[in-house]
Amino acid sequence: MLDRPHTPEELNAEPDAQAAGPTAPLTDPFGRSISYLRISVTDRCDFRCFYCMSEHMTFLPKTEVLTLEELDRLCTAFVRKGVRKIRITGGEPLVRRDIMSLFAKLSRHLDSGTLNELTLTTNASQLAHYSKDLYAHGVRRINVSLDTLDPQKFKTLTRGGKLERVLQGIEAARTAGLRIKINTVALKKLNEHEIPHIIEWAHGLGMDLTLIETMPLGEVDGDRMDHYLPLPLVRQRLEESWTLSDLEISTGGPARYVKIAETGGKVGFITPLSHTFCASCNRVRVTCTGRIYMCLGQEAYVDLKEPLRYDASDDALNRAIERAIGRKPEAHDFAIERPNAGPAVSRHMSVTGG
Repeated sequence: MLDRPHTPEELNAEPDAQAAGPTAPLTDPFGRSISYLRISVTDRCDFRCFYCMSEHMTFLPKTEVLTLEELDRLCTAFVRKGVRKIRITGGEPLVRRDIMSLFAKLSRHLDSGTLNELTLTTNASQLAHYSKDLYAHGVRRINVSLDTLDPQKFKTLTRGGKLERVLQGIEAARTAGLRIKINTVALKKLNEHEIPHIIEWAHGLGMDLTLIETMPLGEVDGDRMDHYLPLPLVRQRLEESWTLSDLEISTGGPARYVKIAETGGKVGFITPLSHTFCASCNRVRVTCTGRIYMCLGQEAYVDLKEPLRYDASDDALNRAIERAIGRKPEAHDFAIERPNAGPAVSRHMSVTGG
């Protein structure tokens, strides 16, 4: 087992001789089964949420981004190794040209029963156009990122986004039969007093909601400490008006769930800063450039693009995947400890995938 941090160069070294065969299930050094892949299809987005990226982003050249065919092949390799859930992310995944062709291809794994769920995280700006197609390709549940129901505040947070378009997208998704969970980043001074209203709105439409602490990923404009809102404080405030009951829901994910008696809906709390959530982690993330990050909160990665592009067989790709899982760390390194501190990792969330 690794006992010190390793550089990306070390992690991309030749695999150990005892690497498992291409059909072996994925299990990390801490006995966690890896059954969930979050894969980004683009670093681009039609919003510029201030906590996610800089206002003037430099996006990747198209030649560095995996083709849709390569993304399909990569996802298929993970499915063959026991991954049962795939989430398509970005950036905003629905701005990727011809993205529905990837959903169409991946749906064959749903049809065969080798994949339990194909889903995505989206800002909903394109849902009015794509909801019916998503449902047709086997998507049944999606996550929508939404931090405010105030049109002017939404425009400010997203640097120009239109709330009306997002709400139309959500309604189109509901009409198409997609179940929706709202993801809301809790932001001090910006939306903290609006959180109960957002919860009531979501639960009133039959949508659960997850609250998320801001994550120290990538350089952004300003100091994240200005808007860091610890979720234990948010929960305490909610309990002043509502009855919250803890739920025993085990998904392997980071959220801890409660049910609110007064609204009848569920609220999740994702606390990367105030409380770690790594003991049951069952996932890895792959960027649109083919880098697999074994942990969202650490810099180490293994390159999957080279074996994808320069080996027609899946042998090298399988070895690279196994090498990565064999070096998955026990926990993340997130922290916001002092004003003006740099990000925990240098890459933006839009690069890794939300």
